[in-house]
Amino acid sequence: MAAVRSAMRTNLRQLASSSRPRAPLSRVSRASASNQCPLSVTTTTSAGRRTYYKSSPADPANRAVSPKEERDVFAPLDSFARRHIGPTPSATEEMLKVLNPPVKNLDDFVESVVPSSILTAKELKIDGPSKGVLVDNLPINEEGYSESQLTTRLKSIASKNKILRSYIGCGYAGTRTPEVIKRNVLESPGWYTSYTPYQPEISQGRLESLLNFQTMVSDLTALPIANASLLDEPTAAAEAMTLSMNMLPASKQKRANKTFFVSHLVNPQTVSVLQSRADGFGIKIETGDVLKDGSARVNELGDDLVGVLVQYPDTEGGVEDFKALADIVHGHGSTLSVATDLLALTVLTPPGEFGADIAFGNAQRFGVPFGYGGPHAAFFSVSEKYKRKIPGRLIGVSKDRLGDRALRLALQTREQHIRREKATSNVCTAQALLANMSAFYAVYHGPKGLKAIAERTIACTRILEEGIKRLGFETGTRGKDDEGRALFDTITVNVGNGKAQEVLSWAVKERGINLRMFDESRVGITLDETIEEHDLQDLLSIFNQFAPKKADIQLSQIGKELNGSTAKTSKPLIRTSEYLTHPVFNSHHSETELLRYINHLQSKDLSLTHSMIPLGSCTMKLNSTTEMIPVTWPEFSSIHPFAPVDQATGYKTLIDELESDLATITGFDAVSLQPNSGAQGEFAGLRVIRKFHEQQGGAKRDICLIPVSAHGTNPASAAMAGMRVVTIKCDTKTGNLDMADLKAKCEKHSAQLGAIMITYPSTFGVFEPEVKAACELVHQHGGQVYMDGANMNAQIGLCSPGEIGADVCHLNLHKTFCIPHGGGGPGVGPIGVKSHLAPFLPGHPLIATGGEHSIAPVSGAPWGSASILPISWSYVKMMGGRGLTHATKITLLNANYLMSRLRAHYPILYTNAAGRCAHEFILDVRGFKETAGIEAIDIAKRLQDFGFHAPTMSWPVANTLMIEPTESESQEELDRFADALIAIRGEIKDVEEGRVAKGENVLTMSPHTQRDLLVGEWNRSYTREQAAYPAEWLKEKKFWPTVTRLDDSYGDLNLFCTCSPVDSIE
Repeated sequence: MAAVRSAMRTNLRQLASSSRPRAPLSRVSRASASNQCPLSVTTTTSAGRRTYYKSSPADPANRAVSPKEERDVFAPLDSFARRHIGPTPSATEEMLKVLNPPVKNLDDFVESVVPSSILTAKELKIDGPSKGVLVDNLPINEEGYSESQLTTRLKSIASKNKILRSYIGCGYAGTRTPEVIKRNVLESPGWYTSYTPYQPEISQGRLESLLNFQTMVSDLTALPIANASLLDEPTAAAEAMTLSMNMLPASKQKRANKTFFVSHLVNPQTVSVLQSRADGFGIKIETGDVLKDGSARVNELGDDLVGVLVQYPDTEGGVEDFKALADIVHGHGSTLSVATDLLALTVLTPPGEFGADIAFGNAQRFGVPFGYGGPHAAFFSVSEKYKRKIPGRLIGVSKDRLGDRALRLALQTREQHIRREKATSNVCTAQALLANMSAFYAVYHGPKGLKAIAERTIACTRILEEGIKRLGFETGTRGKDDEGRALFDTITVNVGNGKAQEVLSWAVKERGINLRMFDESRVGITLDETIEEHDLQDLLSIFNQFAPKKADIQLSQIGKELNGSTAKTSKPLIRTSEYLTHPVFNSHHSETELLRYINHLQSKDLSLTHSMIPLGSCTMKLNSTTEMIPVTWPEFSSIHPFAPVDQATGYKTLIDELESDLATITGFDAVSLQPNSGAQGEFAGLRVIRKFHEQQGGAKRDICLIPVSAHGTNPASAAMAGMRVVTIKCDTKTGNLDMADLKAKCEKHSAQLGAIMITYPSTFGVFEPEVKAACELVHQHGGQVYMDGANMNAQIGLCSPGEIGADVCHLNLHKTFCIPHGGGGPGVGPIGVKSHLAPFLPGHPLIATGGEHSIAPVSGAPWGSASILPISWSYVKMMGGRGLTHATKITLLNANYLMSRLRAHYPILYTNAAGRCAHEFILDVRGFKETAGIEAIDIAKRLQDFGFHAPTMSWPVANTLMIEPTESESQEELDRFADALIAIRGEIKDVEEGRVAKGENVLTMSPHTQRDLLVGEWNRSYTREQAAYPAEWLKEKKFWPTVTRLDDSYGDLNLFCTCSPVDSIE
């Protein structure tokens, strides 16, 4: 069977404009275009050079419905671009006139924003079906699929995926997603369109659900502190390793031979991802039998021991007692980490009770489908002494201004924003949507239900194992109970030397079942809650086909013989401690109860279903329903990540097309979709650069130049890749790179220069005019250019990283390409590279992918979070090249329109020479602290009273607000937001001019809840109506915060990160 490779492989594609045959492009008129609905005719410059797509709001594709005389009778009426883009054509024309200064047309405006030196000379071409091909009896619009056409095409692609019963295991297990959770959480925009809960007053619902997740993990692992999830199990293992290193004395951290000792029975993808992370920190990864000869190797490592990692149950299904190992590891002052399974911990002794310091794993089997590898929520818990160094997000219990219980993000666990290049983690996100699904799964089943699922799984495993043994096969004795029976869900069968592949092939062909191959002689079977009696019969028939002795095995009879002992473990491995005792896990076990609980929590949270979310650098655009629908189709959701690739040819088609389109959009030659977050994309891109330099030989190029304005993840990722960070100054007036400083640093570090990391447009919201010169300068000194693609929404179709001069760039599919933020994850952070870097794109130990000199994987699955890739594929295909380009123009227009409306009321921090911003801009509110005692946080909280989420606060400049409207917001919504900020400016002026006192006023007391307004006497300097209805339209449409402003200091001093007791906080 030929291995399938993605565009990250080494058969480098040509630049996207010539990657596939295309019909010649010619000038057409509306009268002669029978199957087209173009935005405008092709234009050329005076030199004959083709430019980006020119357009106007009046173009047919931008109008709701074209006039009858201009419309092809067969053209689809459900085109997508006009549904995605917020402003109507007439509104766009009006907005252009409001700009300061105004412009005549959209393209003149674009050229006042984007430097002429980087404007592309190419029209963006996105491959679609051939012109004239009928779908649903309608001709294809070559400018992009209509919504119905897209759905038809996607169904065709999905049909090429084969859904088999997969018992492969290796960190992934089948599950039954309760329909009430699938419909009301995974498929609900109230849950998937919200942002990370940085504004807790309007996020109490998902904060409570994530606190349930933390409590679930803490209870099951018996460790007191758990975070709100990580990206996947292997990434969690890497975080455990670096946390283990951080807990060592400085002298041990500096040892040349420091070693992280990993059990040979840990999942293979975990070991590979560990290697990827270890290289940058100079940690050696050693695998071996951690229990051999009384853990002799652990003792031999001595002061070089960073920590030990074991799997429990292990990858072959064994369960060992690690209590003595824990004592040995602790005796050396090191850390014991345990990769584990939450379902297993309902019956097995939890890690915290045998001495583990860190426990982590994949929560996927708690209600989240395979999804061809993701996204899934990894869990991570630690003992008490590690709590202030735990990576990722942490939900804590605090209180609000009224003294009521309120939840918040505790501490500042995004350590890369504190320590930057000294950080050992670049984690800045979670898998919130998936963590919430798993939490609701635990709430729905409760402790008794979960234990019943585990016991049934064990019973089925033991029945199958006994049947296989009676056929004459050996299933081993290691890690079993006293009677030689499996202790959880996995058995390993010796089928005879060289027979394993034959058994696997027969199972697929004759029974439609996937098994795991350990080696040429052994296969593995991992059962789960989906197993039924007929599945066991089919599994047994596979082994009967190859049995040394034929026998008529009756599984029901075996079950009776094993009787009550089928699901019992033996001491000291049996769990005796209670778990999930909080009422939330014991109250919502009917669908009615859970449905009401889900919707009760959802009602507390502001999302895109309520209003725009203007967070700078976050790109909160429309996540259309058509894009979201295929995520839960079984053809995409039900495939195991390590299933044979010929069962996923539909995925191959979709992945290949998405990679090709992203390469076209970015101007690169190859793309890897493996990184499952933006920060992971940064790390992968820098690892690729380092591998490239190593292959070149010569001096060690490990200097990474990073502007002082960069995302905190940039220096953190560079440090993780083993690079030394040198900062570059920025001009204090324009925010642009200080080119003189850049030149001096390049010359100083010329022999060691590895890379520069540039965010474009800059984090200050401006297209830097000297970006090409900066790229050329770095290249002259032998460095590579890494472009942070967080702001790619301002580039598409107008310019591209590859044309500007970047060698590698990561994208945020959860920003620019419409994957929803999910309340704090999931995300996808693919990287695009030039041809000379393509051979180093990340590989995988189990599925062939990546380049011929690939770096170790950065994700547990070959294509990362594959099941949400159809979202971005759909967005690109429905928008088409013209639609994507027009969307970029509108996102620039929306930002400049808002800025123009606010400029008379607030200082704007940075613009270009023409007074324009890019896709976002910064309100400078620092002066209000002195004049009115008002800070950015007060404006942010007051916006909640208007029903808006705050802009990004205090980043990239302290005590400022960064605003990013996207192309999906209409003029009406932009005006509502502008009116709210203008009204707030009026309230600040009242304080400045003495009409209202500093201190306790409507701003500093915001936000206001219903309880705050209704309970008790009112003796404030403003009325209840001013607090609740500062704008007339709020009387018709009002979102109420459910808690008042939180007491952050109390929360940090009283760290409490699990479901609190029923009693109130004092």
